[in-house]
Amino acid sequence: MTVEDCLPADLRGPTTAITRIAAGLSGAGVYRVEATGQPFVLKIAGESENDADWRRELHIQRLAADAGLAPRIVHVDEARRAVLTAFVTDRSFAAFYRDPSTHEAALTLLGRTVRRIHALPLPADARMRDPREFLSQIWNGFLTGFALPVFVGDTVQRVLAGNPPASERALVLGHNDLNPTNFVYDGEAIQILDWATAGPTDAFYDLAVISVFLRMDEGTTLRLLSAYDDRRFVELPNRFIYTRRLAATLAGTMQLYLARQMKHAGATGAETLDSTPSLGEFYQRMMAGALKLGTADGHWWFGLALLKEGLAL
Repeated sequence: MTVEDCLPADLRGPTTAITRIAAGLSGAGVYRVEATGQPFVLKIAGESENDADWRRELHIQRLAADAGLAPRIVHVDEARRAVLTAFVTDRSFAAFYRDPSTHEAALTLLGRTVRRIHALPLPADARMRDPREFLSQIWNGFLTGFALPVFVGDTVQRVLAGNPPASERALVLGHNDLNPTNFVYDGEAIQILDWATAGPTDAFYDLAVISVFLRMDEGTTLRLLSAYDDRRFVELPNRFIYTRRLAATLAGTMQLYLARQMKHAGATGAETLDSTPSLGEFYQRMMAGALKLGTADGHWWFGLALLKEGLAL
């Protein structure tokens, strides 16, 4: 099978250009396709992803696409487990969010977009992925024997040993990985990419992930929650505070796992909480080209920065 075989017949031919973009954690291949003068994105499931999970993901992706929350699905090849979607030109949500003149509009759009995601119908067979259980699995399995700074263990144990405050909200259909790399802003709306981890979740989890990755202070976070709930928040709920700490810690440990998968040697003994860059400093180094995600060092320092953030929350 070739990648082109996954395309509909009218998009195959000598003028079709296919370029690999990335490979997902499950081994999925993601490609940019240029055909008939139009760009598309093709995602082919990896061998490690089972059929049931792939079909659940496709069902949720269809729900999101039909609601305008994900790029339009153009073609599905179920036999090859491949999905072709329209390519959406990204006009940079980060720039929209950082611009003081549009910051509040961006924040409001973000909160309302998450609310629309959570309003999607929850499929009866949707798979629950508990973030605490996933954190425990990574910590007690994937990272066992990997040399890590002391503060990493302190951060993880603080989350796992704590009792989450009770939730007063029903479970919703959440994306579960709402970091900004999964946002595509077309100038009017935000569309969300990569629905592989979508499923039933605490409503605060998606919002907590956003607040961590965008480094929101308390006031900004309160306005995000207010936009989401369409009512004014004057203080952060205890459940949200815990969930934000959990989200930062889980994201950090996942980055350390990726670093280990890429053969990072682990801690040298020189890494301390004080010497570890903050999340903001990590972003600055990444923009300057000193660190790059997709490399062992990039994942290592991103993971440590996220865990430092989690310890401070």
